[in-house]
This record gives sequence, C-alpha cells and structure tokens, in this order.
Amino acid sequence: MNVLFVCSKNQWRSPTAEKVFSKHPGISARSRGTTRDARRTVTSADVKWADVVMVMEQKHKQRLAADFPGEMKYKEIHVLEIPDDYRYMDAELVELLRDCVPYLLDL
Repeated sequence: MNVLFVCSKNQWRSPTAEKVFSKHPGISARSRGTTRDARRTVTSADVKWADVVMVMEQKHKQRLAADFPGEMKYKEIHVLEIPDDYRYMDAELVELLRDCVPYLLDL
C-alpha cells in the first residue's frame, strides 16, 4: 500500500510519519508539503502514486483538492488533526501517529 503523508512545509510532521511507517510491512511511505517553500512539495505524480493520502490538518486536504482536483477526486484521504506543535520525531508525535494511522489503514 502506498501512503502519502502531507503537512505544510514537509519539515516535522509528515517526515516523521514517513519515517515511522516506512519500515512497516506492506507499506511504502512518502512525505510531502503543500507550500511552495516545502522541503519536498507534493506533485501530481505523488498523488497518483498514493493509494491513501494522510494529511495533518483540514487545510492540507483543501489545498490538495484545489491543486489536484482530478487526481484527488476518488482518492482515499484521512485528516489526522495533528497540529503543527511538534518537531521531527517528537515522542508525542510518534505516539499520536502510531495510535491513529494503523487504525485508519486497517493494519
């Protein structure tokens, strides 16, 4: 299963999610950001690659829908509701991700 994790700048939250789930059996993980100054900005190819898209906030879902309306039309997307309060690999962030993502992916 290809899982795309998205936040704003691809600095803290989505790279943490990518790191946490990249070694999980059966998952290929990528992380991207929605802003122009993101470390890695989400592209149409990223959205097409993904079986499931996990965004950190509702604004990321709205941005993807606006930027990639065709690609997002039938895409499974989950809003994790994780605010931009954490640094890369913050223990609390890792725990939040481990609590919600496996449930959403039926792992």
